[in-house]
Amino acid sequence: MPTQPPGVQPAHAPLSAADPREIGGYRLHARLGAGGMGVVYLAHTPGGRPIALKAVRDEFAADPEFRRRFADEVASARSIHGLFTAQVVDPGVDAPTPWLATAYVAGPSLQQVVERHGPLPVRTVLLLVAGIAEALQAIHWAGSCTGTSSRPTC
Repeated sequence: MPTQPPGVQPAHAPLSAADPREIGGYRLHARLGAGGMGVVYLAHTPGGRPIALKAVRDEFAADPEFRRRFADEVASARSIHGLFTAQVVDPGVDAPTPWLATAYVAGPSLQQVVERHGPLPVRTVLLLVAGIAEALQAIHWAGSCTGTSSRPTC
């Protein structure tokens, strides 16, 4: 098994005893990360495609206002179709523990790349920023739907 350089975390961690083994019919394989809203798992579709599945924390799942906002967020995310955005695969907004599955994009985090290789070359940073700008533009277009010639119509 390859070892990680000092200070670099693996892209995912094994499931803990407290982690569920399945959510929404998707079998969970590993933990990708956790944050204030919930835990993100690596899972697979029945056809074997990897997905990132975010499960909402129990305390938020019990809050009707949070559930409404989460459902709105999922509806917005489903309308975004950009080359640099992860597509929504399947939502479980009405599940006892709400969840959202998106396409999984394999790769190290930006922090891991910088820790492993040092500062990025200017050209790489410019390409990264261009991708981020395109993602933000796709998000903006999904929310605006103005129908002008520079934007898709809704």
